[in-house]
Amino acid sequence: MARLILELPEQFTFTTEIPVLIGHINYGGHVGNDAILSLIHEARFRYLKQLGYCSELDIEGLGMIMTDTAIIYKAEAFHGETMLVQVTPQDFNKYGCDFIFKLTNQQTGKEIARAKTGIVFFDYLQRKVVEIPTEFRKKSQSNV
Repeated sequence: MARLILELPEQFTFTTEIPVLIGHINYGGHVGNDAILSLIHEARFRYLKQLGYCSELDIEGLGMIMTDTAIIYKAEAFHGETMLVQVTPQDFNKYGCDFIFKLTNQQTGKEIARAKTGIVFFDYLQRKVVEIPTEFRKKSQSNV
């Protein structure tokens, strides 16, 4: 199977610091693959919060669901370190967009992982995928 390749954008629109907690550590003594997904989820939530949204279930009255994920691991990370997580949305379409992430060890500058999550907007009352809210698109693209 061919290796995944994820090109990073030239710039990111949002950056946050997230400490590596003991719960992120696996039996190998480093951050587990499941923890990377949790870290990017936290970063996406913080990005949305700075746009004025307090929940992924209420983005202009609609929910957001993840359709796919790709994670490329570059290096180990350990308890007590701080992750610098950069986030930017891109590839907007009728129903959603992708979020691109770069996770770096804040102390050393070493890249730990890069990831992409695809999201679509979902009306939980109607139980169906719906068009991306215009206001979300405007807010997100004004930061790009």
